[in-house]
Amino acid sequence: MKRRNIKKLLNNIGDIEDTDADGKELVPDKQPKEPPTEEKLTSFNQLLEEFKKSDDFIHSVYHQANTPFHLYYFSSLVENDIIQRDILPCFNNFQLSTLEELIQKIPIDDIKKTDDCTKIKEYLLYGYIAIQLNREDSTVALLPAVAQKGRQVSLPEVEFSVVGPKEAFVESLDVNLNLVRKRLPVPELEVKEFVVGKLSKTRVAVVYLKDIANSENIHTVIQRIEDITFDQINDSSYITQLIQDNNNSPFPQFIDTERPDRVASVLAEGKIVILVDGAPHGLIGPTTLFEFFSAFEDYFLNWIIASFFRLVRLFAVIFSILVTPIYVAVLTYHYELIPKDLVSTLVTSRSPIPLPPILEAIILELAIELLREAGARLPTKVGQTIGIVGGIVIGTASVEAGLTSNVLLIIVALSALASFTTPVYQMGNTIRLIRFPFLISAHFLGLLGVTLCFCFLLIHLLRLTSLGRPFLEPIYPLRLADLRDAIIRLPFTLQSKRPIEVQSEDTVRFKPNNNNKKKLKDIDEFYS
Repeated sequence: MKRRNIKKLLNNIGDIEDTDADGKELVPDKQPKEPPTEEKLTSFNQLLEEFKKSDDFIHSVYHQANTPFHLYYFSSLVENDIIQRDILPCFNNFQLSTLEELIQKIPIDDIKKTDDCTKIKEYLLYGYIAIQLNREDSTVALLPAVAQKGRQVSLPEVEFSVVGPKEAFVESLDVNLNLVRKRLPVPELEVKEFVVGKLSKTRVAVVYLKDIANSENIHTVIQRIEDITFDQINDSSYITQLIQDNNNSPFPQFIDTERPDRVASVLAEGKIVILVDGAPHGLIGPTTLFEFFSAFEDYFLNWIIASFFRLVRLFAVIFSILVTPIYVAVLTYHYELIPKDLVSTLVTSRSPIPLPPILEAIILELAIELLREAGARLPTKVGQTIGIVGGIVIGTASVEAGLTSNVLLIIVALSALASFTTPVYQMGNTIRLIRFPFLISAHFLGLLGVTLCFCFLLIHLLRLTSLGRPFLEPIYPLRLADLRDAIIRLPFTLQSKRPIEVQSEDTVRFKPNNNNKKKLKDIDEFYS
């Protein structure tokens, strides 16, 4: 706002005539002059010569009453139907002699007229058509004819849910904004667009609800996006890595989602969403650690069932991280912790194994990771077959060959299965990574090493922030009100206020109305 006011003030000052003390107008020695037409025409011709080096650049000439109209455009960026349906009939049905007449007759909105070569170059590369009257004229009319090519709205692939909406974002920013506005048809929904990337010129949109989202959070996101100097932005993940608080943390600090219904929900809470043209995912911030274990399907289920599933996910993640390191630590240093009934089973399974527990665990963990990567990179049907058959074959062969024990094979398989319960893919990758430091610490220091590694992890999480907000909220700092929708999910009637962690301008979501509760009648009242 300050910049706009300063520009407006300077423009007003420029409109005032300079006068001396006697009121006489002062004539400056040098007045700014518009560059001559020849100079602009030369620049325009140089621009055309540069574009003609590309085979998809088209230059067509149409004669209308001895007046040649020149059309310039990139065939790969322009919708050909617009030329055939809207532009060419104007040349055939009307007598045109000026650009103004052409602009009035063409049934297209947002037509621009300019002689600025920089703007002409920019609009041509965005999918506009330039129409020039005579080659000696440097002024052209720019018509929007951008080709809208892309896939249709389809089912979510990463955040699939059994119940609820079945729409997912696509690679078009305009379509994604339409999916969001359809769910939030209010004037408070504001969109700020930016062009990021020196080469890619990628459109980036910051979406938020005015008077609900925290102004400091909005300013932080906008400032960080404006400060990006990277040459190309191909996906929203580029934006994540360039604007997050800590680039050296394996934990994601933005939630990556493909669901427009989830975006609409978090916008109503006061969060900020970043959408990138060409990316079928949106970024949500600020966020907390517990939101990564909350599936959006939880809000479509009964609160008791949803809370149970959340607790299962949290237990599965802790199990996935700690169970294999604890196995290695106990077999290496703490034999006395093994129950007597289990000792014989472990001795029998490990008696033919020549490797120490750490190498045995690392071999199996790496085998699981190889199967995951192979299944993810291969085509869908082949990848599923490789994952199932490969796991069975490798597991059975390694046990029969005496390289691993069947007990550890069961533990590693359960650990890998538990890591798949994480609803957000990025957090699943983090869980896969941090298991290995725990394994190495368990080998060298036993359970003490596991404890020390857990302390380092906890310290890192305590220091981590998302857009300057605590990442471990509502546990640290402790905010009891936000626990209603963190580890468990309480009924909607008890969530009348927005989360404290986003510092919303308007903290009240709705006012509880207890009058709707009907008084239960005693059975005798029905017969009275």
